[in-house]
Amino acid sequence: MAVTHNEATQNNTPVANAAYHIPVMLHEAVAALNIQPSGVYVDCTFGGGGHSMAILQQLNSSGRLIVFDQDEAAKKNIPAGENRIVFVPQNFRYLKRFLRLHKADKVDGILADLGVSSHQFDTAERGFSTRFDADLDMRMDSRQTITAASILNTFTEQQLHKMFEKYGEVTNAKTLAKTIVEQRIIKPFTTTNAFKQAISAIVKGNPNKYWAQVFQALRIQVNDEMLVLEEMLEQTKDVLASNGRLAVITFHSLEDRMVKNFMKTGYVHEQDDDDVFGRKAENVFTVITKKPMIPSATEQKLNSRSRSAKLRIAQKK
Repeated sequence: MAVTHNEATQNNTPVANAAYHIPVMLHEAVAALNIQPSGVYVDCTFGGGGHSMAILQQLNSSGRLIVFDQDEAAKKNIPAGENRIVFVPQNFRYLKRFLRLHKADKVDGILADLGVSSHQFDTAERGFSTRFDADLDMRMDSRQTITAASILNTFTEQQLHKMFEKYGEVTNAKTLAKTIVEQRIIKPFTTTNAFKQAISAIVKGNPNKYWAQVFQALRIQVNDEMLVLEEMLEQTKDVLASNGRLAVITFHSLEDRMVKNFMKTGYVHEQDDDDVFGRKAENVFTVITKKPMIPSATEQKLNSRSRSAKLRIAQKK
């Protein structure tokens, strides 16, 4: 049976903050790491600590868990007095640098849940959700300067078109980009409701789905999510120990395609042949999941945000 959040501890290990975020595919993701009790593991997206708490339950007093989260609010979810956790308040694109800093050059497993936390969606002032009127922010790391508003007000029409088409798969991305450029001349975009009202006339299909796609594209651009994922994946080749596991939970096709290709070939992008005989460098990974794992029907019913999740697993040779 799944751990019930906010209940008593199990094996003296604190449970996660479910109010902050409900972890997706909790048991599948932790099982994917094939945890060794005295091993060193990384949770790239600490969030509410759900996956981390489950990992800790399988570690002994010698085990270590290094967690990353660029959102300062996540730090509040660190269990008091838990000395096996090292919290790194940084983006996981700096994985290798901070593992070296904390004397963990080689680790036994890396987990990355690429979903946006429920806390971020439900905190109106963060500007992630279409449900609230707030500043067009969408920064996961409040220290950065680029916001959704700055993108909407400064990107060229061509840049906007490409962004909405690629990251949001918005059906009328070209028309949307043109409308944004026209409307921002009248009044720059500052809030979510003002933005939605300014382009409401061109919304196509189901409005909720349309806005979800538009906001997804903006969020990905603001946080440079695709490049961040690419950089993290490439670093796993150096920091994973032999037989170490990499488990990644994705939530849209671009992420999943990148993770699938990386695990299959060892590279994010297609590589040229290494020599005149057409041979390529051997992949350092063995794919564990030929097809991605998806949440159970029960989980999808209980947590609607899990419905698009896919878990892929690979093992370092």
